[in-house]
Amino acid sequence: MSVLASVSITVNGQVVQALVEPRTSLADFLRNDLGLTGTHLGCEMGVCGACLVLLEDRAVHACLMYAVQAHGLGVETIEGLSERRAIADLQQAFHERNALQCGFCTPGVLVTAYELLSNGACPSRAEIRDALSGNYCRCTGYEAIVDAIGQVARGRAKVPNTPAGCKIGSDTDETVS
Repeated sequence: MSVLASVSITVNGQVVQALVEPRTSLADFLRNDLGLTGTHLGCEMGVCGACLVLLEDRAVHACLMYAVQAHGLGVETIEGLSERRAIADLQQAFHERNALQCGFCTPGVLVTAYELLSNGACPSRAEIRDALSGNYCRCTGYEAIVDAIGQVARGRAKVPNTPAGCKIGSDTDETVS
């Protein structure tokens, strides 16, 4: 007989109370218990980024965290970000730039991009690539992803189609348009 632990986690703005096995990962809890399947499981070692969620507004690998560790905290998944339209511009740019191919890594990449852009920064292509270093994508080669994030950064900075005031395109790469 397994021992169960009581957890209370605010997931996408809703308080969820449940009994879980102490060894249940946050990713498994979100997927299996709550049906939030946008949190993908890839490597289960915190390397691929497919399981990224926001924990108290910081991206964390849900595969490396137990659900009991999130007790009393706020978790936002890709579903929550999408439902509240916090990433609508990113989703549109990913579609326009063909930055999502098979789509397996896309939720984690979008969480990374959301966190990167959430402070109003306008990162360079090198800074975008650095932020994406924890996300593994086998399909796109990252250029379309970097382009899409750069497009949104410029749009959010209210500086469309120019690197003036925004470093996108200023670090030896072609300018994102």
